[in-house]
Amino acid sequence: MDNSYKQEQSYIKAKKKVKGIKAFYIHLVVNIFSIAIIITVNLLFSPQYHWFWFAVIGIAVAQIIHGIVAFGFPNFGLNKDWEEQKIKELMNNKENFRQDGR
Repeated sequence: MDNSYKQEQSYIKAKKKVKGIKAFYIHLVVNIFSIAIIITVNLLFSPQYHWFWFAVIGIAVAQIIHGIVAFGFPNFGLNKDWEEQKIKELMNNKENFRQDGR
């Protein structure tokens, strides 16, 4: 029963992650079309001033944040395995594990 519960929880978590990744790609396509429209409007109505860069930068920052949320923040090797390995290393090192707890 416990194994079935874990599998169900894993499935729910994976399904939620896939849904987030799908939303990221949908927003990416929408943002590409939006940027194209914004650039076109800018160049047609006020070509002397390129204000579209403000919108492009804002949309890009939002898309990057959405990507980090959807795919997870890059941890540069500092994941759970690293944490467990470091804990074991420190516990095995007698100098770091003193009686006074420091």
